Amino acid sequence: MEQAEVRATLASFALVLVLMAAYYILRPVRDAMASDWTDAEVSWLWTFTFFFSAVAVSLYGAAVARINVRRLVPGVYGFFALSFALFYLGTQLLEDRTLVDKSFYVWVSVFSLFHISVFWSFMADTFSQPQSTRLFAFIGAGASVGAIAGPALATLLAGQGNTDPLLLIAAATIIATLPLVIWVQRLKISDLGNTGVTAGQDDFEYIGGNPFAGFAEFISNPYLLGIGLFIFLYTSIGSFVYFELKNLMADYSRAERAQIWASVDLVVNTLTLMIAMFATGRIASRMGLSFTLASVPVVIGLGMLMLMAAPAVATVVLLQIVRRAGNYAISRPAREMLFTAVDRETRFKAKPVIDIVVYRGGDMLNAWGFTALTQGLGLGIAATAGVGAGIAFLWAGTGIALGRAFKRKAEAGQAVPADP
Repeated sequence: MEQAEVRATLASFALVLVLMAAYYILRPVRDAMASDWTDAEVSWLWTFTFFFSAVAVSLYGAAVARINVRRLVPGVYGFFALSFALFYLGTQLLEDRTLVDKSFYVWVSVFSLFHISVFWSFMADTFSQPQSTRLFAFIGAGASVGAIAGPALATLLAGQGNTDPLLLIAAATIIATLPLVIWVQRLKISDLGNTGVTAGQDDFEYIGGNPFAGFAEFISNPYLLGIGLFIFLYTSIGSFVYFELKNLMADYSRAERAQIWASVDLVVNTLTLMIAMFATGRIASRMGLSFTLASVPVVIGLGMLMLMAAPAVATVVLLQIVRRAGNYAISRPAREMLFTAVDRETRFKAKPVIDIVVYRGGDMLNAWGFTALTQGLGLGIAATAGVGAGIAFLWAGTGIALGRAFKRKAEAGQAVPADP
């Protein structure tokens, strides 16, 4: 890091730290609400999230084409801060807050699509390509710190017995990003001298792209379909574990639930950072991609069998921690490696389909699948855990097959280094 880059780098580090902290203050508040609703009600909310996210991404794509990044970034963050402040007012002024709570539940999921994507687009508008290669890893570490600080604060404050003030705290935290954004914009000129650096349309391609435009590419490529199936099965397990935990916590107060969810986030994000630093690269390089992709699903499958034998909150909490930490630190990096076996154009066309349509659509369909098992067929925790175990082992088999396909492509010279 050169002397002229220090202030801009540290300000960017602080900015992403604050953004992630705000999100992880909101997340346990959202998840704590779910235990007040039936499986069908939550499934409807996940359905609304899927469709609303697609609309929001399209609207944002239109905004990107018309608004300068200098105004767009503070505008987006200011808008979300105001929205969460209004949600807080709604919880205080309305006697029946059911609609406010359900709207908030969906809105936090929409916020999760934008806060980090907008940040990295802002970074592309601030730093030159050589600077990004040297500095982005350090800046990105701020997200890991924020992902630990946010749930730690939420865990502490939720213990006061009322989670509503966390909405106001999160809104204030997002507002705190605005002076940092303005400062970074000034440092771009005064310290970095990057007057010619400007984020282009390509820097917003993922979040602003039409997720349906790459469907033909996706369905015509068996390799991409395999990646899509891997992610769909991941969302299946995520839905099963989430709904099981939601139902088991129904007898807890909302503040107690928020503490549990925030504690899970804290442990997950701490474990993710430690595993990513010391283990992920070694696992992939020494054990191979098939083992890496299948390892977390196998552990989850065994955990589901344990849940069949001993249905308890602690067991499901442990499963949630293993699933999410394993995904962030092991499965997701391995999954991204799979995309190095296709060309850049295919990668960008397929990613919106996989990351938005398959992922969010998988959430929606699997939520209704769980609801059908519990409210339709009347299955209990043990029986649904058995179904989940079968899905987990199918997920592991898909990972092994994908790892072998990647190896064949690598041997044929089709795998290429990931773009910087």
